Amino acid sequence: MLFKYKGLTKQGKNAKGSIEASTIDEAKQKLKMQGIFYQSIQETSQITKSNFSQREMPGPLLSSFAKELSSYLNSGMAVLTAIKLIEGQHKKEKKYASFLASIRTMIEEGKSLYHALGSQSVYYLPDFFLQSINVAGQSGKMVPVLIQMGSFFSSQAKVKKQVGNAMAYPLFIFLVAIGMTGFLIAFVVPKITGIFKDTGQELPDITKFVLSVSDFLSANYVVLIVGFVSIIIAFKASYKYIFAFKKAYDGFMLKVPVIGELIQNHELGRFSYILGLMLNSGVSYAHAVKLATTTFANSAFRESFEIASERVIEGNKLSHALQRGKGVLPKRNFMQALALGEESSEVASILSNIAELYREENDDKLKLLLSLLEPFMMLFIGLVVGVIVAAMLLPIFSMNLGAS
Repeated sequence: MLFKYKGLTKQGKNAKGSIEASTIDEAKQKLKMQGIFYQSIQETSQITKSNFSQREMPGPLLSSFAKELSSYLNSGMAVLTAIKLIEGQHKKEKKYASFLASIRTMIEEGKSLYHALGSQSVYYLPDFFLQSINVAGQSGKMVPVLIQMGSFFSSQAKVKKQVGNAMAYPLFIFLVAIGMTGFLIAFVVPKITGIFKDTGQELPDITKFVLSVSDFLSANYVVLIVGFVSIIIAFKASYKYIFAFKKAYDGFMLKVPVIGELIQNHELGRFSYILGLMLNSGVSYAHAVKLATTTFANSAFRESFEIASERVIEGNKLSHALQRGKGVLPKRNFMQALALGEESSEVASILSNIAELYREENDDKLKLLLSLLEPFMMLFIGLVVGVIVAAMLLPIFSMNLGAS
C-alpha cells in the first residue's frame, strides 16, 4: 500500500511525499527511520515513479547478502569493511551494487546497519528482517541472526523453485494441448466435415457440436484472446489495489480442498519460523508477533493476525486473541501448539518445530499432487483429441453403413 504524508525533518524543514508500506504502523516506522516527524499520514492509491521502481529484494539475493555479511563479520571484520568487500565483488550487478553503495555511504556517515538498510531506496526490505537486524545489533547477535535469515530466505527460494520446476512440464503439456486442439478445431475439422456437408449427409450430434465450436472460435478468436488477456489484467489490478477483492479471493483460496491446506501450511509455517527467530533474537513477544504478522501474503490470514496482534500489545495471549477474533481461524494443531507454548513460555522452540512440521507436510503433499497432475493432464488431452477424432470419423462410418 502507498501512504501520503506531510511532516517536518530534523532540521525543521517541511517534508511531504509518499511511502510504500504494508500497514500504517510500518509507514510511520519508516518515516521515523528517515528522520521525518509526520503531521498527517493517510493511505493513497497514487503511484509514483520511485514507488514503481523500488521492488522487493529477491529472496535468493537477500539470502546471499545475509550469508556473505555473516561470513565476513564472523571472521572479525567491521561492518563497513564487510560491506565494501561485498560491494567490490558485485560491481557488475548494477542495481545490487547501487544498493551496497547506498548502505556503505550511510555507514560511513555514522549510521548503523539497521538505519542504512531502512533508509536506502534501491530495494524494499521486509520489516521483520530490518527489525531483526536492529535487535541483533543491540544484543550482539548479528552473526547468528544473519545466518538464520540467510537460511530462511534460501529455503523460501528453494520452495518456489521446486514448485516452479515441478509445474513446468504439466504447464507445457497443457499449452501444447490447447494449441493442438485449437489447430484441429479451427483448421482440420472444418475441411474434413465440409466434404460431408456438400453431400447433404446428416451429421452426427457430436460432429455438429465440434463444428459449432469450430465456427465460434474461428469467428471470435480475436475477441476471445483480447477478453482473456483483459480478464487477467483486471484480476491482477483488482487483487493489487482493491483490498476487499483481495481479501475475498484469499479467503476463498483457503477453502479450496488441498490447495487451501497447502496455503495454510506455508503461511503458518513462515509465520512460526519468523516469530521463533525474532524471539530468539531478543525481540519482545508483542513486538515480534506484530512484525511476524507482516510476513503473511494471504490478506485474510493477515487481517486476523493484525487484529490479534493489537490485543497482544494490550496484554492478551495470541492464542486467545485469535480464538476470539472474527476472521479466519488458523488450523487446530497450530492453535494448540501456540497455546501450549504460551503456557510453558517455550513459544520459540515449539513454533520452530511447527514450522518444520508444516514444511515437511507440504513437501509430501506437493509431491503427491504433482504426481497426480501429470496423468490427469494426459487423460484430459486424450479425451479432447478423442472427441475430435470421433467427430471426424463418425460421418465416414455413417457413409459406409449407408452405402452397404
